[in-house]
Amino acid sequence: MKIIAAVSLLLTAVATQAGAQGLPPIGGPYPPPFTETLSNNIPLSFGMDAQAAATALGVPLNYVRGRPGDEIFLAFRDVGGSGLFFKKDRLYLQFRKGRLAGWKGDWGHNWMWQ
Repeated sequence: MKIIAAVSLLLTAVATQAGAQGLPPIGGPYPPPFTETLSNNIPLSFGMDAQAAATALGVPLNYVRGRPGDEIFLAFRDVGGSGLFFKKDRLYLQFRKGRLAGWKGDWGHNWMWQ
């Protein structure tokens, strides 16, 4: 009896429709795609030049070291914080032959726990 009840419950669950969001009205306002709602909708990609990377991050790049074309830049990204303390994360960008070859985030030390 328990098996029959479990099987009928499973069949009922499979046959019912999910309560997903309905379609927008015809000619009405359409919601933007998910990728446009993100704060960084122009991601970093390998092969970008320094100006394109600065535009994608929305912050200027600071020279750290290296020969022209093979530099390392530093970007200070303001990622908010709690309201009392502002949090700035550092992002190092490695360029080779003038193109973005890699990046690394540096979150540093939390001074409150020293």
